[in-house]
Amino acid sequence: MDHFLYKDGALHAEDVPVSEIAAAVGTPFYLYSTATLLRHYALFDEALEGTDHLVCYAMKAAGNQAILKTLAQAGAGMDVVSVGEYLRARAAGVPGDKIVFSGVGKTTEEMRTALEGGIRQFNVESEPELEALNAVALSLGKVAPITIRVNPDVDARTHAKIATGKSENKFGIPIARAREVYALAGRMQGIEIVGIDVHIGSQLTDLAPFEQAYRLVAELTETLRADGHDIRRLDLGGGLGIPYTRSNQAPPLPLEYGAMIKRTLGHLGCEIEIEPGRLIAGNAGIMVSRVIYLKSGEGRDFLIVDGAMNDLIRPAMYDAHHDIVPVLEPEAGVEQRPYDIVGPVCESGDTFARQRDLPPLAAGDLIAFRSAGAYGAVMASEYNARPLIPEVLVKGDQFAVIRPRPTFDEMINRDTIPGWL
Repeated sequence: MDHFLYKDGALHAEDVPVSEIAAAVGTPFYLYSTATLLRHYALFDEALEGTDHLVCYAMKAAGNQAILKTLAQAGAGMDVVSVGEYLRARAAGVPGDKIVFSGVGKTTEEMRTALEGGIRQFNVESEPELEALNAVALSLGKVAPITIRVNPDVDARTHAKIATGKSENKFGIPIARAREVYALAGRMQGIEIVGIDVHIGSQLTDLAPFEQAYRLVAELTETLRADGHDIRRLDLGGGLGIPYTRSNQAPPLPLEYGAMIKRTLGHLGCEIEIEPGRLIAGNAGIMVSRVIYLKSGEGRDFLIVDGAMNDLIRPAMYDAHHDIVPVLEPEAGVEQRPYDIVGPVCESGDTFARQRDLPPLAAGDLIAFRSAGAYGAVMASEYNARPLIPEVLVKGDQFAVIRPRPTFDEMINRDTIPGWL
């Protein structure tokens, strides 16, 4: 469920007409719903009720400070994958002891910043990283709390580019080598082992791969405890999918996911961490764009819109589907027609949808790309010298620009010209 609904013939974000925001901000822009963000966070928190747990929002999904602050005030921790995300979370008021640092390529500078600023744990992904972290911690006179990310070689049955738990993926250490690597960590003076980490992929629509991986983690927990390690925290990653199309079968609910976690891991008495991103932010955001031209081609009509692949790259990168709807509600029974919806970037890949049935549209009409809150704004670029588009947050009948559109002068003036020119 989200809070983007038609009211009185027009699409609203909570209690604000989308067209009103478009008139004030200009198109294209991202638009987020506070109520949807909070509802989706609460679903995960409630799903783990009765267990010692922390829901750490995976801020790579949507990292605007206003979104982070909204979720942090509700009690969320943060999962970060770079020092930039760490500093962004801290700037949004998230305390270090509620930040988990993931990622396969942490530098020693990033480790130092997090250790000095405060960190809940590092999710370590390799032996070289473990050795580097130990050295940094010792140089600072600190001890780094860690989990080790294990790769369970479980097929998440998701898109190849977002699968992370197979043996051929770059993430984690093979679960078969876990005892060896934990023994190495246990001998390091700058390292404190607090638990185990696992994350098998993103946009999963079936609980079976999760359960398979979590049962392996349960077995590993017992083994490592028998080896003398104090395994008291299990970081289970994120990855639960969202319904990108209204017609598709809905993925499992957070409540079902929570029940499965309790069933497979509850007997261990560990604190549970989960790191949802997409399910919290995905349906909490839309991208709003305006039709520039209707162009008739050979056997097809093109809707050329002012949004482009640099603004929302998921369709070009993943062949991802986003439902596209007109901002003005079509009349009941209106005959639809197929369009190719494309942007102005000079790439054939700048195509959002092919032969998508929509009500008749014309130049100037507004459309909304649904389920665009995750991996939309954060993956945007200035390709073709197109400014990053604004982000807007709605709460009830209020809206605020939370990232303005840069001017062309601001973009151009970031360049520096060498003296010899």
